[in-house]
Amino acid sequence: MFIIITVTQALLYICYSIIMGSFLLNLVPNNYKPLIYLPRKILLISLGGIVIFSFIPVLPLILHLNSLLGFTDAVNSVLLTFQIGKSWLFTFVVSLTFVPFLVFFNNRKTIQNIVGILFTLILISAVGWSSHASSLNPVKGFLSDSTHLTAVSVWVGILFIISWFSKDESNWLPFLKWFTPVAISCLVITAISGIVLMTFDIDFNNYYNSWMIPYGQSLLIKHILIIPLLVYAFINGFFIKRRLNKEENFNPKPWARIESIIILFVFTATSALSQQSPPKETAITEESVSPIFKVFHQGEVELGVNLQVGISLISILFLLLTLVFLILTVVFYFKKKSSYLSLVLGILSLVSIYLSLMYIVS
Repeated sequence: MFIIITVTQALLYICYSIIMGSFLLNLVPNNYKPLIYLPRKILLISLGGIVIFSFIPVLPLILHLNSLLGFTDAVNSVLLTFQIGKSWLFTFVVSLTFVPFLVFFNNRKTIQNIVGILFTLILISAVGWSSHASSLNPVKGFLSDSTHLTAVSVWVGILFIISWFSKDESNWLPFLKWFTPVAISCLVITAISGIVLMTFDIDFNNYYNSWMIPYGQSLLIKHILIIPLLVYAFINGFFIKRRLNKEENFNPKPWARIESIIILFVFTATSALSQQSPPKETAITEESVSPIFKVFHQGEVELGVNLQVGISLISILFLLLTLVFLILTVVFYFKKKSSYLSLVLGILSLVSIYLSLMYIVS
């Protein structure tokens, strides 16, 4: 069930992004974006995905109560009394209202696109309402989580649709001129709201200690994924502009697709986080220590003792290897190598920096 929920929640974020990105790009004049063909059924499938995927975390709770209350009472109890259930019920009702709008939607009418964006924001608010942060602080948690997902949906939605549904490379330069500052703004907002969300779950003074438990491992992987993501974002936002000025026939879509794939990895790490108990709610016991952490520190875990940071030769070597992989990623771009081969280098950089950090603590 853990894997199923992790995968479906990552797909849920993609569904939000596709719908948000679609309405936003419809507002952009044609001479500021490539030619896009996004079938209406993709939007309807994405909306259906939001309903189905957001229900997956609710299902285990219903099944758990089924043995105690019976199926009907379990469903009523979860959907009407539990916050996660009420959030899904809200999502379901809004989505039903959204369906006829999408069926008769005219993407050329500005007002309809604005209404579509508002619908999407309402659906995103349901995620913020049911979040762990919102349960701890209804106002601050709701606003920070909703803002976080909104900024991500804007950035990823536009990028995903342009990279996978554009039909040509026309107007790519005009597109980058406005999208690059939008992406940077969304990245900043995402980072700030992400830090706020972290305050609900982690004591920053004991950040390293969180690596001992599954939540901390997922958070660490999410953080190190940002490094290659920034590399590809920089390539797509700045280097490609220069290349397009020199090469009219250059196809930038494969590199944009690689960035969207890295973001999918980030979504997966984020969805894994949502299923695990945060450090502030988890006592470090023999059972709670992550199996992955034990692989690197067999017999070294002392309960109640804070992790210590210390530079070692092997951690330095892995860190240098990380730099080599990241530099080669950029070199491959300038040498006009396959973008998908550079993705392999990006993954290798993730592995090497992870190993470096695992060996830097004791």
